[in-house]
Amino acid sequence: MKKEFNKGLLLAGFGSFWWGVIGVIYFKFVSYIGHIELVVHRCLWTTFTLLLTTIFFFKWNIFLKIIKSKSNLFYLFISGFLIFVNWAVWIYAVATNRIIDASFGYFIMPILSVMLGIFFFKEKINQKRFFAILLVIISIIFLIVVSIKSLPWVGLIVAISWGFYNLVRKKINVDTDVGLLIESLFILPFALIAFYFIANQGYNDFKFSDPPMMLFIFLAGPMTVIPLFLYVKGVQLSGLGPTGMIFYITPTFQFLLGYFYYNEPFSTTKLLSFIFIWIAVIIYLKDLHETN
Repeated sequence: MKKEFNKGLLLAGFGSFWWGVIGVIYFKFVSYIGHIELVVHRCLWTTFTLLLTTIFFFKWNIFLKIIKSKSNLFYLFISGFLIFVNWAVWIYAVATNRIIDASFGYFIMPILSVMLGIFFFKEKINQKRFFAILLVIISIIFLIVVSIKSLPWVGLIVAISWGFYNLVRKKINVDTDVGLLIESLFILPFALIAFYFIANQGYNDFKFSDPPMMLFIFLAGPMTVIPLFLYVKGVQLSGLGPTGMIFYITPTFQFLLGYFYYNEPFSTTKLLSFIFIWIAVIIYLKDLHETN
């Protein structure tokens, strides 16, 4: 049992590291093709990758069972829109030197999920988690009052889209990867139309005349799916609480890469706001550890 638990922590840790380091470096490097085309390719090749994994793991029966439910399709359409917004804004953040702002979103996301649980599922919270939520609210208000220009809108959209995505997915019990495939299939027609217009105008970097570049851009799919598989498997083996704490590897490394490697600006105002967030995260994680 302990061996399985440790394996789960390792998988979740590697998945979080992939999101926070490998994914950032890859998408940052390939962002020279333009964030719009990159978002389109992430949608296209994530769908293709998930089709392959569904075939490989013999999950078509699960796929067919899910799409027979109109309720499942409705919720997956909504969650598909939310995951598209999350992908698009995050890639925009990476391409425009706003990785630190994006990390802000992932720092507050779990605490935002607690807030959503209170409003939509009537979940009860203790004083420590209430205080953590309060600190996050104070942090955001502080940024608005001091300087509206320094408000990390990118981070807030990343957090809100991901938080509501998890909320919608919580309402239906479907396999993570098969659900993501259906979400991707909803997005696919729009991605294909966008790619047609990009290619028709001659703005595309994905060209048959350049196979190495085609292959490199195709990696946007595996770069999305692999860490998801690793993290979900880690959750299955170790539980939500421990893997929730490990997830903070992602925004921590995003922040470190943004500040130290990509030399993104980090004002005193943002530093003070992040201090509030970090205190809230410490309180949240400590309470999560004590109650699990």
